[in-house]
Amino acid sequence: MLLMAKPIQQLYCFSFSPNHNSLFSKISTTTNSPTQIRCCFASSVNSAPPVLKKRNRYRKMYPGESTGITEEMRFVAMKLRNTKAQDRGEGEGGDSDTWQPSMEGFISYLVDSKLVFDTVERIVDESENVSYAYFRKTGLERSEGLSKDLEGFKEQGVVIPNPSSPGLSYAEYLEELGERSAPLFLSHFYNIYFSHISGGQVIAKQVSKSLLEGKELEFYKWEGEVTELLKGVRENLNMLSEHWSRDEKNRCLKETTKSFRHMGQIVRLIIL
Repeated sequence: MLLMAKPIQQLYCFSFSPNHNSLFSKISTTTNSPTQIRCCFASSVNSAPPVLKKRNRYRKMYPGESTGITEEMRFVAMKLRNTKAQDRGEGEGGDSDTWQPSMEGFISYLVDSKLVFDTVERIVDESENVSYAYFRKTGLERSEGLSKDLEGFKEQGVVIPNPSSPGLSYAEYLEELGERSAPLFLSHFYNIYFSHISGGQVIAKQVSKSLLEGKELEFYKWEGEVTELLKGVRENLNMLSEHWSRDEKNRCLKETTKSFRHMGQIVRLIIL
């Protein structure tokens, strides 16, 4: 028996689209060949493999970074303070009862402090760097009060010495930073006032009790609420630091340690 294939009356065309797995379309046509089948492809099957997206990696944030550079510096200062307390075998609050100031040492401390505050305030007032304009007339300035205090001691017959090595070396370093880098200088600027407001109150209380018969110096007086004055400086510095690179901020954190070391050397003059 001879079997004949039935003539194929319709031709099917297969096409592939980049946006579909396959597209099957039926095209009506007539053919005389019983076995003729034609396949059509709209695009190449061997398409390029999909591109895998690179996974984003996020760095770990620094302590206080979400708040601002001043909070980052505060964490550095706290760590430095706690490390020193542990080295001395003290608790977190220290042991102020064993801290005995001398009048001669305290006067030297005031003299060196005045040199440092004179330097930072003059740089901010006279510099053409626009970054410093945010920190003029903040209400935190200490030079005028220190001048009154030293003049008062002089009238009492106390010998006022020249600035000593700790004050001179720090003032020289501040001059250099003020010309070279606004972020680094402002790190010192903020930490000088911050340390005076936070630690200065402890010094004032101890000195007043031991040497001044309860008298309060102008160095420790402010017109207005000092925490609000410092808050204004903090907000301006945080705002300005938003334009700094992470590398600049990291260097500011290193300068925070230097600032507290310099100020620590000046404070130690009190007990020499």
